Amino acid sequence: MAETEKEKIIEVKGLTAGYGGEPVLDNISFDVKKGEVFVVLGESGCGKSTLFKHMIGLLKPVAGEILFDGSDMVKAEGTKRLELLNRIGVMYQSGALFGSMTLLENMMLPLEEFTELEEPARKSIATLKLRLVGLQGFESHMPAEISGGMQRRAAIARAMALDPKILFLDEPSSGLDPITAVKLDNLILKLSQTLGVTFVVVSHELDSTFTIAGRVIMLDKKTKKIIAEGAPAYLKEHAEDENVRNFFNRKVSKDEF
Repeated sequence: MAETEKEKIIEVKGLTAGYGGEPVLDNISFDVKKGEVFVVLGESGCGKSTLFKHMIGLLKPVAGEILFDGSDMVKAEGTKRLELLNRIGVMYQSGALFGSMTLLENMMLPLEEFTELEEPARKSIATLKLRLVGLQGFESHMPAEISGGMQRRAAIARAMALDPKILFLDEPSSGLDPITAVKLDNLILKLSQTLGVTFVVVSHELDSTFTIAGRVIMLDKKTKKIIAEGAPAYLKEHAEDENVRNFFNRKVSKDEF
């Protein structure tokens, strides 16, 4: 196997997906390398959320493969599917913490569901995960008692509970003020660099993308295809498609008014 093949942790091959017989994504293919921060971009309605839901196993595609370390999530069933799902962690948009549980209880929930660890061990791991995202001392707080940025950090900590190889983040900095968003971006970079975790991030925040992304793909609503792939700084200046350059430079053509 070639070295470049060994570096791939996710491979999406010929993915076609949609709803009610209407395709949203049409025969798209790409890969994600181990340890990188990979961002999925595109205007509203281009299929970012659809792709996200398929990659984390919530939906099955019309056609195509989604491979984690060479194993196809689409075809996997039973214990094999559970094994693949346990390799990933997911932070849903806005955090999706359980409001009736403390942060520590939120962190412990995946450990209770998917491990046989005793309660002291679960508490120890949950406390460590909160410390990793800078929330030490907030274990007994309820989600409503902390800020939106802290809720996102807690949601990332919960996604890391089972030590996944891949973390999927859905619009992590959406709706946050600029300073809080920068702090969250820095956390993502720190976790990527120190833990070697692979991040797949769905976002529409360009500032965040330029900060965290090693590589991006851009989905197109009209063609239902990937119309750009590469480093965001390169695409901003050198993308062949003018629409891609306009997107990264926040320009709108006159005929779009």
